Amino acid sequence: MRRNSRNSRSSRSRRRGDEGGGLHAVGIGIFALTLLGCGILVYIWMTSKTPPILDSATLCPPEGPHSATVILLDSSDALPGVTRQELLTYLVDTAEAMPEHGLLEIRRLSQDAPGGSTVFSKCSPGTGDGDSVITTNPELRRKRWRERYLEPLKRELEAGLSPAESKTSPILATLQGIAVERFGGNRAAAMPKTLIVVSDLIEHGSDYSQYQGDLSYGRFQRSNAYKRVKTDLNGAEVNFRYVQRVTQKPINSAEHIKFWKDWVDDSNGRFKSAKKLQGAG
Repeated sequence: MRRNSRNSRSSRSRRRGDEGGGLHAVGIGIFALTLLGCGILVYIWMTSKTPPILDSATLCPPEGPHSATVILLDSSDALPGVTRQELLTYLVDTAEAMPEHGLLEIRRLSQDAPGGSTVFSKCSPGTGDGDSVITTNPELRRKRWRERYLEPLKRELEAGLSPAESKTSPILATLQGIAVERFGGNRAAAMPKTLIVVSDLIEHGSDYSQYQGDLSYGRFQRSNAYKRVKTDLNGAEVNFRYVQRVTQKPINSAEHIKFWKDWVDDSNGRFKSAKKLQGAG
């Protein structure tokens, strides 16, 4: 009996020891997981970039925009309804696709402003998509992007596409002004640059007009206008959205687009695309 009692006490002692060891192991495991979780959080915090304080007016970072896209709108004549709708869709898509801290600037062709009149100029503050909830507030960033960038852009586009009649169409001089103001200098040379021209592309001035004579680039080079409006795009990518017009003298669109491709090449630019917009007026 005495031996059985000792065996029983020994068995209970071993069980308590096993239970204590198990609890100890669980505690170590929980502690290790906690340390791992804290380490992951610290790593995310240390490797995540703190969003810069953006300019209240332009929404650009302190060092300036990281890219520049300038859209020139030629609304010297009214746009047909279908053309206007296609164009609005394209321009809004362009705005939504802008990279974070990329500048989007919209200018309107004007004979009174050398580089066109600016109707919108803001950097995309970023949509917040893909942001960590630990270091930022994605929902707040999305709200700011929509209310302070996208919605104002849509309003300005509606106004910018309203017709503004003009006796001249100084497209070349306006593009020169844009290149000097936005694409010049070392900093601009190092960043992505895009020029989008929305126009019937019919240059018309006192010393060179595409309503008269042929559309060859050589005729333009021989004109008095050539040296005056010679432009350096500093490597900018160029896209044309071609507004088709019904004119007294029909314009050969293929020759016309070739003129502008030659202009891009001669102006240190990179031709990307030329697309005819639907409709004509």
